Amino acid sequence: MKREARLLERCPTGHEGTKLIDIPTTILDAFGAIIAWYLPDALTDATQKEIWAATDLLAPMLEKSVKADGIWRTNQEWFTPCSENDVLTPGCLNLSLAWFQQGHKNQSDPEVSASLKGPSSKDILKAIARPAAIATVALRVMHPQ
Repeated sequence: MKREARLLERCPTGHEGTKLIDIPTTILDAFGAIIAWYLPDALTDATQKEIWAATDLLAPMLEKSVKADGIWRTNQEWFTPCSENDVLTPGCLNLSLAWFQQGHKNQSDPEVSASLKGPSSKDILKAIARPAAIATVALRVMHPQ
């Protein structure tokens, strides 16, 4: 509640007051650029379960990714510690089928990212294929250029 109160203090409601939105909606900034899309029920319950299952497969790698002396993407100071009530494991992974090996001898030869070289990589790729396709389509619609 404190966080919401601080947000309302920084961004008070407009002259129309608070509105509850229950239909597909885009929210625009002062210049007319879309800053948020609200698409209720765009993901079916089955698709949401599929995404959670894929996330569960990534949990061991996400947990290992956070380090006390990590680079800015993986430094533990940027992640809230896990508690037994947490649903998601905090962390940061690079999942790429064609990662350019900067600083290596053959920079022009793409390589699979280290996160996808483990024993569960095929299961992870199968699990994220459909959710990734849905995200790709959504981003293509939202950002056509």
